[in-house]
Amino acid sequence: MKETNFASQREKYAHSERRFLEGPRSRTRELTFSFKVLFEFIKGFRALHFVGPCVTVFGSARFKEDHEFYIKAREIGAGLSKLGFAVMTGGGPGIMEAANRGAFEANGKSIGCNIVLPHEQKENPYLHVWVDFRYFFVRKTLLIKYSYAFVIMPGGWGTMDEMFEALTLIQTGKINEFPVVLFGKDYWKNLIELIDDMVKYQTISTTELKDYFFITDSVDEALEHINKHSIKKFGLKKARKPKWILGELFKPKDK
Repeated sequence: MKETNFASQREKYAHSERRFLEGPRSRTRELTFSFKVLFEFIKGFRALHFVGPCVTVFGSARFKEDHEFYIKAREIGAGLSKLGFAVMTGGGPGIMEAANRGAFEANGKSIGCNIVLPHEQKENPYLHVWVDFRYFFVRKTLLIKYSYAFVIMPGGWGTMDEMFEALTLIQTGKINEFPVVLFGKDYWKNLIELIDDMVKYQTISTTELKDYFFITDSVDEALEHINKHSIKKFGLKKARKPKWILGELFKPKDK
C-alpha cells in the first residue's frame, strides 16, 4: 500500500510540473507555485547547510555495479572523501549510487539531491543526508551551490544539462572558477570535437577552458586536478563539526 501511494505521489508531481510548463495560468495558481518553489529551496538550504565543501558527481542513472564507469565513479567517491570533501550526487542509482557508495564506504559524507519522478529514480542506499525535490531547476541549483568542483561521468541528457549549467555559471562569473573534470575520453570524444569547433569559431575562448576544464581517464589525475584547482586554490581545510551536528546529519540510511 505504501509503495502504491509513493508511486501515486510521483505521478501527481510529474503531472503538476507538466501543467506548469504548459504556459501562463491564473495569478492565484502562479502564486501557489511560487510558494512551492520557495518551500523547496528552504527545505534544501536547511538540509544541506552544514554538509561542508562538496564535490558534485554527475552521471547516468543506468549503469550497473559491474560496469567500468560505475567502478570508476565508486573510486572517485572514495578518493574525494579522503581529500576531505562531502560527495554530492543526484541521489539516484547508477553513477550517482557509485559515487555515494565510494564516499560512504570510505567513511566520508555522502549527500543526495533526489528528483521525484514517476519512474526510474529512487534514492540510493548509500546516503547520509538526502533531500527529495519535485522541480529539476531547484535540485540543479542545490547540486551546484555547495560544490567546489564538478566531476562529469558518462551520462545522457540530464548529465549534459548539469555540466553545461555549471560551465555557463563559471563562464559568466556567477560562480567561481571551480574545476570541471570530464571523465572518459572515448565516451566524450565527439563532445570534445564540438568544443574544439566552438573555440575555432570563437563562440567560446581558450581562456574559458584553461584552468577549470579537464578531461581524463585516470581517477588519480582527476583527484589531483581537483586538489590543485579547488583545495589549494581556494585554501580549503577539513573542518571539525560539533558533535550535535554530526549526530543530527550522519544517520546512515537503512539499506
